[in-house]
Amino acid sequence: MAGVDVAAPKTREPKGHKKIGKKRVGIRIDMTPMVDVVMLLITFFMLTTVFNTPQTMEINLPPDPKARVEVAETSLMTLRVMSDGSVYWNMGIETPNPVAFKELRPLIAEHLNLNSKLIILLKVDREGTFEQMVDIMDELNLANVTRFSLAPLTAMDKEYLQKSISSLTVEE
Repeated sequence: MAGVDVAAPKTREPKGHKKIGKKRVGIRIDMTPMVDVVMLLITFFMLTTVFNTPQTMEINLPPDPKARVEVAETSLMTLRVMSDGSVYWNMGIETPNPVAFKELRPLIAEHLNLNSKLIILLKVDREGTFEQMVDIMDELNLANVTRFSLAPLTAMDKEYLQKSISSLTVEE
């Protein structure tokens, strides 16, 4: 609420006295209702806003960096991502086959249905973009893959891919 202090009406002053200036009118504003409205608005926005949970991925690292984990060849799928974005896959020691990015999720889901203990080894070229790796990891997540490993694409992997690509083109 607001209030105005009004002075009493002025009486006539006798002559010769100094003229007194006008008195300022005092205004008082009560801020309590405005604070109440602000608190209601803050409460409203807090309750109606969708809180974004941080999008994180849990990563389990082995306790010893030199630890070796034995995996059966039938349970290991290797995905190799080249710097140009092309993706090659193979099971165990089979020759790598190219796969289009949009066909990757159904391929992984099919192999995951056949083998529930499937582990995917994702090898990404260091000269590739970070976006390529994240896109592949998103596809793995959408295919409900819970066990995968990340590794850099080595020079031996590149040579192996070049040999297998050249052998595929010679056979065709």
